Amino acid sequence: MCVKDYLSSLRAQPTLKRMPTTLTNAEKRDLKARAQRLEPVVKLGHGGMSDAFIHSLNEALTLHGLVKMKFADFKEEKKTLAPQIAERTDSTLVMQVGNVAVFYRPKPEGGGNDE
Repeated sequence: MCVKDYLSSLRAQPTLKRMPTTLTNAEKRDLKARAQRLEPVVKLGHGGMSDAFIHSLNEALTLHGLVKMKFADFKEEKKTLAPQIAERTDSTLVMQVGNVAVFYRPKPEGGGNDE
């Protein structure tokens, strides 16, 4: 099975829509502190907010829960793109500083490894 067929089969499967997590101020503060030590896992480059980019970010969120992303391109649009990315990945935008954004989505039960 080629990658294209695999991605098509994933899109055909019904998915449960998760509501973005509402975080308390204390939770946001804790996540921001944890994010300080992280390196960007995903970069938004010249390809833009493609399906491949969203898929990569979704995988990182499933694995880590807290993900730092860097805007390599589209730096002028970062303030509008970051909330759109959070919406498309069913995650919460924790913070955005400079060309970096941090997203959080709780890990699924039994999924991913601890950092």
